[in-house]
Amino acid sequence: MKPATWRLARRLGAGAVFSVALATVGIGAANPVMGTASARLSAAGDSLAFVHPGMLHLQSDIDRMQSMQLAKQEPWLSGWNRLIANSHASAAYSPRPVDTVYRGTGTPENYSRLYNDAAAAYALALRWRIASGPSEMAGAHSDADTLYRDAALRILNAWSSTLKKIDGTTDKFLAAGIYGYQLANAAELMRGNDHWADADFARFRNMMDTVFYPMNHDFLADHHGACISHYWANWDLVNMASMISIGILNDNRAIYGEAVEYFKHGAGNGSVQNVVWYLHPGGLGQWQESGRDQGHALLGPAVLGAFLEMAWHQSDDLYGYDDNRILKGFEYVAKYNLGDSVPYRTYDNCDKVNQTAISPDSRGGMRPGWELIYNHYVNRKGIPAPYSQRYAELVRPEGGGGDYGPNSGGYDQLGYGTLTATLKPAGTALQWKVGNPKPGKKADASRRESASLPPLFLSNTEGRLVPMHAPRATPVFAIPPPPR
Repeated sequence: MKPATWRLARRLGAGAVFSVALATVGIGAANPVMGTASARLSAAGDSLAFVHPGMLHLQSDIDRMQSMQLAKQEPWLSGWNRLIANSHASAAYSPRPVDTVYRGTGTPENYSRLYNDAAAAYALALRWRIASGPSEMAGAHSDADTLYRDAALRILNAWSSTLKKIDGTTDKFLAAGIYGYQLANAAELMRGNDHWADADFARFRNMMDTVFYPMNHDFLADHHGACISHYWANWDLVNMASMISIGILNDNRAIYGEAVEYFKHGAGNGSVQNVVWYLHPGGLGQWQESGRDQGHALLGPAVLGAFLEMAWHQSDDLYGYDDNRILKGFEYVAKYNLGDSVPYRTYDNCDKVNQTAISPDSRGGMRPGWELIYNHYVNRKGIPAPYSQRYAELVRPEGGGGDYGPNSGGYDQLGYGTLTATLKPAGTALQWKVGNPKPGKKADASRRESASLPPLFLSNTEGRLVPMHAPRATPVFAIPPPPR
């Protein structure tokens, strides 16, 4: 067989679309699945259309979760069991929307309604997508699976038809950031199925655009009139996460670009140069909140990891920006909270806060989010991240909203990373049983009983080249690496 010739052209910028030209790869050129993928690539052309689903999870991620859960493979199975054991993933869950959400001491606080409902919407949407698979998106379904779908839609529709305002003290900006990105991720999992009415989806997107985004934008632009380093990194990070998710959900390139630009060059503590504000000799980067307490320091990687993953899925590698600067910060936080010592440089801000030593308060806390970080750097990119890996192992299997305390801090991250983010190491040969030929028919060289496939595939579910870390329910085709 002649060596495959191929071209992979990547348009620079967010939401880039891949184009692929393939020659002989031992697969029939007329194969209908290859045709489907090629058609999608051609139809996309040079547009800057967003990938959907394309926030925390691509379709290939959902396929992987489903196949591993059905095959009862660990650690995915333990992650799945953690999801379905959470009361927020119950089909009996009932939303409690209000027209005005309040967060902040001295106000009629009711924001627990929103953080519980956001956690439930995500858990139910994730459970439905994994349990149902591609068939239900096309209209087929089982009665059991539709209960989770309908429960998720009840929550999203209830809030989009009720919520008008988020208010309170300056903590209202935390609410707009945290619950904004969480609700948007739930909606992204539900989009595209025939059971979410177009009018309801449009109303939900309008809520994100008119209630959440203006608050995200105003906070990052003005910081409520405070001096620029007054607010800790997490205040920026949650609003950045909400902003990028709204950009993706609403196919709004300007909003998406605003979030990415802030990460790269923003003045506040959420930008890359400020959240990891000092690089120590030896490869560790000091986290901006490390002198405050470790509960907030541990929240930072969980939220920023989600932001980076959403950008990654739209073809923006912010994980690796500025020579993997963020990884150096992740490793710093993980190392100290694992009980090891780290170097520390005195931190001062514009309010004359002077922190001369790292804070031991809440050291070693349990928060989800490390699976995503570990799997990206180590298993996806092949970059060592020993302390992030150890923390992922410590928290595994990750739970979700409510599994880390009953108050708001237990709902600050979506979680379930063991189920959703676990990958096989990059370059791992995959043994995929594809079935024997029918009697009397010659076996195709590309379809063997046990085929050792290279790690790069053309996916007909995504219409682009992807690394595939698990068997798919739908066919994929191996693409040999180019000649060196």
